[in-house]
Amino acid sequence: MNNIEDIIQSIQDDRWMMDILNAAQQLQLPDWWICAGFVRSKVWDVLHGFDERTVLPDIDVVYFDEGIIDEDEEKRLERVLHEIKPEVPWSVKNEARMHVRNNMDPYSSTEDAIAKFPETATALGVKLNMDGDLILIAPHGVDDLLNMLVRPTPYFAKSNELFTIYKNRVVEKNWSRRWDKIKLDV
Repeated sequence: MNNIEDIIQSIQDDRWMMDILNAAQQLQLPDWWICAGFVRSKVWDVLHGFDERTVLPDIDVVYFDEGIIDEDEEKRLERVLHEIKPEVPWSVKNEARMHVRNNMDPYSSTEDAIAKFPETATALGVKLNMDGDLILIAPHGVDDLLNMLVRPTPYFAKSNELFTIYKNRVVEKNWSRRWDKIKLDV
């Protein structure tokens, strides 16, 4: 695996991932993506040569809708997804409201929110477009992901306070326990 095209192909070849993407697409959410560990774990599993996928604590579906910023709507959407695929641990978040929880300035889009995730290797999203083609966004590129380097996004590197949040998260996640080839910038 060497580039964005390889990542996309790897996901397209994974029936489980494509089923999840197809389920999320059924919601027809504005500016939606499945992000973070969904992509990162797939890539790191492949790069580590794992035969079994890493179990994910949740599947993060994010979208941007300034018209309905009620958390109850997110829970309703999770219930709809559970009806479609009950075995999947869905988590749905509207990034139009998440800046409040994250104590940040408002995001302008889902991609803007993803760009402000703590780690570059997690600041990723995939979705199916209207034609069913797989699209990947990586606001900070995919080099860190493919090189298995965990480092802060520019947003989390800009102050000691944010860098401390990033460091604590990396320690808490303890990704190197599962993926021993990753390198941590802490």
